[in-house]
Amino acid sequence: MQRFFDLVISVLGTVAAMLLSWPYWRDYEYWAESQTAWMVYFAGGFLLSVYVFYAFIGSTRILFGHAADEARQAKAAEGECCKKAEGDRA
Repeated sequence: MQRFFDLVISVLGTVAAMLLSWPYWRDYEYWAESQTAWMVYFAGGFLLSVYVFYAFIGSTRILFGHAADEARQAKAAEGECCKKAEGDRA
């Protein structure tokens, strides 16, 4: 289910980026001579953008997962350290 939501977020981000870059917003100043070439350009860019968003979301999730693991290990080590120190005093 997580991968599905990653894909949905990637597609939504790509649609937003595509709408922001659409030539309509610039009065069609940048249209190429061949509209077929322009559509191929946008289709290829769309697929590439979905892949980049998806890879970025996945790598960010891995990064935060490692950070959470390190925080748990540090907290566990701190707890063991405190228990040992209390045991030495007794």
